[in-house]
Amino acid sequence: MPFVFLMQSSALPSLAKPEIVWIAIAYFLVCAGIAVWASRRTKTANDFFVAGQGIGLWTLAIAAMAATLSGFAFIGGPGLVFSLGTGALFLVLPASITNSLGAWVLAKRMRMLGEIRGLMTVPDAIGARYRSPAAQGLSAVAILVATVGYMATNLLALGLVVDAIFGIGLERAIWLGMFVVLAYSAAGGILAGIYTDLFQGALMAAASVMVFAGALASGGGMGGLTRTILAAEPGWFGPWGKMPAIAALSFFFVFGLGSLGQPHVVHKFYMLKDPRKLKWYPLLMTAALVLALLLYFGVGVAMKAAVLRGDVPPLGSPDDATPAFLFRYASPLLAGLVFSGVAAAIMSTVNSFMSIGAAAITHDLPVAFGRRLGNELLIGRLSTALLAVLAAGLALASGQLVALLGVFGWGLFSSTLVPALALGLNWRGATKAGAIASIATGLVLTLIAETAVWLKVWSLPTGVTASGLALISSLLVFFFVSWLTRAQAAGDLDPDIRLVMEA
Repeated sequence: MPFVFLMQSSALPSLAKPEIVWIAIAYFLVCAGIAVWASRRTKTANDFFVAGQGIGLWTLAIAAMAATLSGFAFIGGPGLVFSLGTGALFLVLPASITNSLGAWVLAKRMRMLGEIRGLMTVPDAIGARYRSPAAQGLSAVAILVATVGYMATNLLALGLVVDAIFGIGLERAIWLGMFVVLAYSAAGGILAGIYTDLFQGALMAAASVMVFAGALASGGGMGGLTRTILAAEPGWFGPWGKMPAIAALSFFFVFGLGSLGQPHVVHKFYMLKDPRKLKWYPLLMTAALVLALLLYFGVGVAMKAAVLRGDVPPLGSPDDATPAFLFRYASPLLAGLVFSGVAAAIMSTVNSFMSIGAAAITHDLPVAFGRRLGNELLIGRLSTALLAVLAAGLALASGQLVALLGVFGWGLFSSTLVPALALGLNWRGATKAGAIASIATGLVLTLIAETAVWLKVWSLPTGVTASGLALISSLLVFFFVSWLTRAQAAGDLDPDIRLVMEA
């Protein structure tokens, strides 16, 4: 979902200015340096997939923020604010609630499971909770399907940004972006990804703060921007913006609860060095998100006011809000930082998906079939390369195909993982049958519903989303089947898993 915005236009405006090019080159060199350092510290599969469980809380929070936002906060987000008003904030308002829930219901338990059982993946946790290789394998299939689609849309987005900076053509830009991410992902695994995310997150936050200051200055401060917009469109700053109330609340529900099933974020809980510091995670994560999202809101408001004042011509697409703002109001240095931030955000997400996708192929699916592989480190690196090439090939395919693959991601992760994982680790009444049924329901219903809506053979009421329906259906199936098979609940729960849930 976050990257469909970049397929609404064939290209971004050319950014081939010396300052922007040199900033982008410097950024790629930093990534290369991190990869070399991390590769020397990656000796085992545990290092490759969970960074040896040695990541500090600050690093974890900033890396999770970078993986969560992707390039959406820089391009698609401001475009939504520009067109929908304050209603677009309902996508990000659940952040503090989600971060608190994540720390409360998942982080500590995931970290303890990693310590007690030596787990490395999200499907690992599902398999251990229900004593079920089938549940583990089915969740790995859902993750793999969503991961390939997400990676393809991310690589297409990255190719558009790289092409805009270097002017080398979209095809070459996609392959260049893919090889840069693959180089540090395959060499240093998740350790390289975490510390690249740390650098990228810091870059995102710094660029966001500077752009927000420029956005306020462009229209006489927040008061001036507000007066300009209210004079022309009073409803823009209303409680729901220009959205129906049901649509805004649907955003809040899907992005709030659904965030608990995003494996590229949840997976990072295994890596935490000291779980006793988790009480600070919601505060740190929310603060990092707020800093990064200043651009999301500031650019949308500033460009809306600029267009209404007549200072800027009407935008061809809402997604042009950030490029148009930077070309008019920002210095080349700031524009270079922002677009490097866009590339940074996209690359951090691609790296996370490479890691969880490779883990699904290398670890989870073999475990589900009872045939664990020998050298998981080597095969993990090879799987990372295979996924990267496959996703890049799909990114070069039809834009409609890639966009369709992209919309599966969030809904698949939410509907297949939230009930079985987030609820299952907190409810002893959950059963293996309930988990398998909910994962299967989420997988099938999301693929069918999203495809039907995309092809316009099925329309939903205003504000109702296919991913929201799939999540609700999966939750209902999870509770209902678990209730029907409640006699099996005790047998589906090992004593050590029970202790983890009670901790």
